[in-house]
Amino acid sequence: MSTSLILIILLIVGAGAYGLAASRAVRMSGGKLSALHSRPGYYGAYAAIWAILPAALVLAVWLVASPMIVERTVRGGFPDDVKSMPVAEQNLAYGMINAIARGLPMLSAEDTAALSSGSVDVRAKLAEKGVPLAGDVQPYMLEAARTLNAETGNSRLAMTAAVALLALGGAAIALRSVAPRFRARNRVERVILWALVAASSIAILTTVGIVLSMLTEAAHFFREIPPLEFFFGTVWDPRFAGAGSTSAGQFGLIPLLAGTLYIGFVAMLVAVPVGLFAAIYMAEYASPKVRSLAKPLLEVLAGIPTIVYGFFALITVGPFLRDLSMQVNGLLTGNYVNFIQAQSVLTAGIVMGIMLIPYVSSLSDDIITAVPKALRDGSLGLGATRSETIKKVVLPAALPGIVGALLMTASRAIGETMIVVLAAGVAARMQINPFEPMTTVTVKIVAQLTGDLEFTSPQTLVAFALGITLFAITLCLNIYALYIVRKYREQYE
Repeated sequence: MSTSLILIILLIVGAGAYGLAASRAVRMSGGKLSALHSRPGYYGAYAAIWAILPAALVLAVWLVASPMIVERTVRGGFPDDVKSMPVAEQNLAYGMINAIARGLPMLSAEDTAALSSGSVDVRAKLAEKGVPLAGDVQPYMLEAARTLNAETGNSRLAMTAAVALLALGGAAIALRSVAPRFRARNRVERVILWALVAASSIAILTTVGIVLSMLTEAAHFFREIPPLEFFFGTVWDPRFAGAGSTSAGQFGLIPLLAGTLYIGFVAMLVAVPVGLFAAIYMAEYASPKVRSLAKPLLEVLAGIPTIVYGFFALITVGPFLRDLSMQVNGLLTGNYVNFIQAQSVLTAGIVMGIMLIPYVSSLSDDIITAVPKALRDGSLGLGATRSETIKKVVLPAALPGIVGALLMTASRAIGETMIVVLAAGVAARMQINPFEPMTTVTVKIVAQLTGDLEFTSPQTLVAFALGITLFAITLCLNIYALYIVRKYREQYE
């Protein structure tokens, strides 16, 4: 029985348990629901939880553990010469056995008998059924495939029986517990509380898992490359020298970090004034009709994929700046040579700043509108103009939140990849000219993890060192933003 069908059966059993428990509670109350400790729905929910939750947990564990047990059983039946092979070759053989096992149910009884007698080529017959095999089929593979199918079928049958018995048993136990003074609501709310705790723990555990995985691989990198050479190196040249050379390449972080911060700084120079002024207008000057139209249109920018911004920079903004610099240079010097390259820090910064405008404007707008109206009325009542009220009252009150929003926006800019790939180039260099190409940490992470990979060389492992460095930078920015908001936030009655 398929997993989807088992889940449907679980839901049906749970719904039946819900209805039976709720109706039993109503009958026990004698038509007077006030005699019950909880509402009938809580009794039904308690029965449904007992019918579904234990069985679903067993189903999840079984689905994870059963394939590993079956695989161990099948591998245990390999011939001794196969068991002595390297692990990679054994994995390849097991992959072929899996493919054969998937194809065997498609064959007729005559085809199966022919395969058993050896009169038909297994590979050709399975290819006719749309199951191509990468290599020749050895005699033991056919028997192992049959064993795999048999063990999988037995495991699924046992799983179905266990899940069904648990669901029915749980429903029966819950129905027996139904009584007028039974605290069904407390039990249900406790289960919901634990479910909420589990859901909130997923984000924390995911973050911990990401950090640990990156730290593990980064530690492998730092065993081969000294941390001081990585964090303070000024040359990025990850290519190894030829065979027989002791050179291990150069993995200096400084050029990449300089490009990341430089492009992020230019992007913030574009995004902060435009986004902040847009937020002030929408919060303080725009009519409700204009605000209801302008804010959604502005936030549409946040929903555009970053690759689209990259294309915009590559085919529009970059060529425009290049041609404009050529015309300006021609008018000033008579030499029509462009001094702004199509791929440059300026191009990437402008386009990234356009992408960040809705983040700045939306967050700042929400913060400004949260300032109590009484402060505005008091300032206006004392004779201040609207602009003076905004400058002297509203913005100072909202400043901590705005600063926190800007720092969070900066962390978003530092982690951008696609715009930089297409608009700033891949040249790892240290320079202050915004009209020349530079690159960022994220671009080099993509470059080092592109192609056929073996996570054993420093060229690949350096991506994890770059990733953990970028993670630390953005984490520090977010923590500092939260610190500023909490330290300087004023509480208004």
